[in-house]
Amino acid sequence: MGEIFSQIIRNKILLVTISAWFIAQSIKVILGIVREKRFDFRWFVGSGGMPSSHAAGASCLATSIGFQDGFEAVSFALAAAFAIVVMFDAQGVRRASGKQARILNKITEDIYWRGKLEEARLRELIGHTPVEVIAGFFLGVVIAVIGR
Repeated sequence: MGEIFSQIIRNKILLVTISAWFIAQSIKVILGIVREKRFDFRWFVGSGGMPSSHAAGASCLATSIGFQDGFEAVSFALAAAFAIVVMFDAQGVRRASGKQARILNKITEDIYWRGKLEEARLRELIGHTPVEVIAGFFLGVVIAVIGR
């Protein structure tokens, strides 16, 4: 078991990818503190916001694999395809889910104030705008370049 942990610790691509996610999430926290003048731990572990940590991690992974194995390698193609799916999902499907949650929360509030419903609010900030995804993408690539 110790050998497996030792190998994981030496996996530079994994460590750089985790660093990209951590840096992106930290930027979200800093921006949240500046914007709202308070700290909320959910900003660090939650999804949504600027920049996209999903895009940062996926693009960092693909770029790091490209640097290590070559940008013509099958492993890079797989990682790049994975990154495209992750980024599409981050700004498309999950963003649409967030919009639906916002509408459902308004409906729920309306019904609640009429005294007919007591439900918990749905999470609205679960997706990203295209700008947040692009920012995350570039952040991931930059971190991969620095982590070479």
